[in-house]
Amino acid sequence: MDSMPCLKKDGFQARRRTPQPPTLRGRGPTLLRLGGGYSEVGRTKMPKRKNDSRRFDRSLALPYAVLALFAVTFTGTPSFGPAQETQNYDAERSRAFQLVEQYKLLDALPILENLTKQKPTDAAVLARLGVCIVANAATLEDPEARRKERVRARAVLERAKELGDRSPLTQVLLDQLPPDGNISPFSERKDVEDAMGEGEAEFAKGDFEKAKAAYGRALILDPKQYEAALFTGDGYFKLKQMDQAGEWFERAVQIAPDRETAYRYWGDALMGKGESGEARAKYIEAVIAEPYNRTAWRGLAAWAQAKRVRLTPPVIQSPHQVSVKNGTPNITIDAKSITQNDGTLHWLVYEITCADWKRDLFAKAYPDEKEYRHSLPEEAAALRKVAEGVSRDMKAGKIPSLDPSLATLVKLNDEGLLEPYVLLTRADAGIARDYATYRKGHRDKLRSYMDEYVVPKDQ
Repeated sequence: MDSMPCLKKDGFQARRRTPQPPTLRGRGPTLLRLGGGYSEVGRTKMPKRKNDSRRFDRSLALPYAVLALFAVTFTGTPSFGPAQETQNYDAERSRAFQLVEQYKLLDALPILENLTKQKPTDAAVLARLGVCIVANAATLEDPEARRKERVRARAVLERAKELGDRSPLTQVLLDQLPPDGNISPFSERKDVEDAMGEGEAEFAKGDFEKAKAAYGRALILDPKQYEAALFTGDGYFKLKQMDQAGEWFERAVQIAPDRETAYRYWGDALMGKGESGEARAKYIEAVIAEPYNRTAWRGLAAWAQAKRVRLTPPVIQSPHQVSVKNGTPNITIDAKSITQNDGTLHWLVYEITCADWKRDLFAKAYPDEKEYRHSLPEEAAALRKVAEGVSRDMKAGKIPSLDPSLATLVKLNDEGLLEPYVLLTRADAGIARDYATYRKGHRDKLRSYMDEYVVPKDQ
């Protein structure tokens, strides 16, 4: 089954991955949670947003199946020590793994620490130990102790990776855990921060009722505290109360509609109720909220896997290449396109239009930007000229057999969905800078593109 598409400079490409069993969800270096979540880890690393080096996104969900996510299957016995010692290690290892799977992370912690003393090269044990240390950090009252515990977690996870652990969770935690262990607070207000910290500590201990009560106090103190609403829903999710979880995720969406996590968690709750069609819609909204955040696509990837379908973003690419040297555009033409009577010759106008934007049109369109960048208006204008030229020749009977990708391009243009296609499937770092402005007035078109072209219908 395929993972979510991977954002490349020249568009999305699908990757293959193996199916995953039931999942363990989590919230980054503050907390992890085991439950019925459906979102997957597996998206290619995206460019970091500002302050990511200093701040961990506490709302980051890390759902996964423990053994599958860690990508290690324990069979047989470790190759060390006498038979009895090996048998004891095997039994304790299995017990610790089961505790992690049951979300008894603090109970698993001392067992995993003891196992690492016996065998410091067991990557699977180290990976799980890192997860448990992250959870333990949330229970510590002293800020400096929490920071040091996160530093220790990162060191353990780095060692697991050195020893061959390639699990998505290990990599995501390493991406998000700051080397110095410092993360920014939930709130600048001490009373709100204290309530949130209490909720996190109770959640890590598995007392979800107390956690929800603490988050509730934080939300009363600050009705705009996104994580308070989100994590309250998370508590209901852990208790398998999916209707209440959905209500709180909806409240989080109302607080911050351009953040992806609540949509994705909401989709997970709907999947837990067997409402896959409604879940699909929420997963799409997660992508629309933050399409360049790799976690936003996990819900759709897991949904597609569960439905045994593939995400199918259109692949439309010019056979030519364009470059600019000393202000002069140079176009490298694919010789085969000249002889093929399928419309591909029209790609020449795409290259010419892009060259014009590199030369002077960008400066006119963005007078406040000192350096050229690839932009949404450039890419859409270039593709539109290709689509319009192809459409004219088709109507005139000049193209007997149209290239399938060009047929899709013409259809996108006719439906007014070129910009969503560019932003969600062809975006690079330059184009991505135009996304927020476009989304403000065209959320419906972004939704239509995802619904009609990328995500198969629910069956």
